[in-house]
Amino acid sequence: MAKTHAIDIINITKKFGDVVVLDNISLYVRQNEFLTLLGPSGCGKTTTLRIIGGFEKPTKGNVYFEDEDITTLPPYLRQINTVFQRYALFPHLNVFENIAFGLKIKKTPKKEIESKVAKMLKLVNLSGFENRDIESLSGGQQQRIAIARALVNEPRVLLLDEPLGALDLKLRKEMQLELKSIQKRVGITFIYVTHDQEEALTMSDTIIVMDKGKIQQIGTPVDIYNEPINRFVAQFIGESNILDGEMKEDFKVFFANHLFSCVDKGFGNNIPVDVVIRPEDMEIIALSEAHLIGRVESIIFKGVHYEMEVNTGNFIWTVHSTLKKEVGEEVGLMIVPDNIHIMRKES
Repeated sequence: MAKTHAIDIINITKKFGDVVVLDNISLYVRQNEFLTLLGPSGCGKTTTLRIIGGFEKPTKGNVYFEDEDITTLPPYLRQINTVFQRYALFPHLNVFENIAFGLKIKKTPKKEIESKVAKMLKLVNLSGFENRDIESLSGGQQQRIAIARALVNEPRVLLLDEPLGALDLKLRKEMQLELKSIQKRVGITFIYVTHDQEEALTMSDTIIVMDKGKIQQIGTPVDIYNEPINRFVAQFIGESNILDGEMKEDFKVFFANHLFSCVDKGFGNNIPVDVVIRPEDMEIIALSEAHLIGRVESIIFKGVHYEMEVNTGNFIWTVHSTLKKEVGEEVGLMIVPDNIHIMRKES
């Protein structure tokens, strides 16, 4: 029977001295999945990646590769390669020699090396660059060479530790699409680390949101964005209006001095909750039809929409709209049931 999990992490704890960096986390990565570890600096995502790669040993717990325990296996014996933020290319070697380095260490026949390097250069759209000096390449080209060097060894899993962090915004967006395309073409498992929410939403099949050494939520990009499990996830992924509310009964929630219909149930009656409304889910409508009425306190043009701060007296809302309103203008706001997300309050 085919194995569906490439990697399993079971009850991993990692301490550096008395500091707990990972606090008893468990997760799995499916075969051929693009999985992203997402979170702020210091959340434990890079340590998790280094434990998978064998560069760090867990204080407790186990790592499995296709059901085999690899917890104590050194990096060079794992069918796993890593692309780091600093690409670690050899400046004294040309492009061909950089990509071929691992194959030469394995004493791969010359003809096979030439064939595999040519295949990798074609994959990353750099055919004809074999004899170029590394220093003559742009940041994006160097990043592609680092990926080609990792993939030429035919790993079963590729680890990527913020590999786009050194690139400018335009090139980073281009490389996000390029990386996803490469992953689909080679059909191997990618485990990606980033603190960039947009990057994670753009590229991933699955996102694991981490904070303070713990996993906060695991889900698809759509699930993570539309159904955040707690206040941290709601605030970290995109922009959110988060209010204190009270679940009066199934499908009825009270917040902002107003009783709203919603699609949530199962919380019980008169239960304190957190209410999340995304800025793009606030509709500006006629005052006579509005749930809420407020005054525009600020407006910023964002290109595809205007971002406004609207004060309704008891809350200042962030609103994204293609309608331009002036500072000081009174506006009506409406929130439909599907756009209200209810979260249990954390203890």
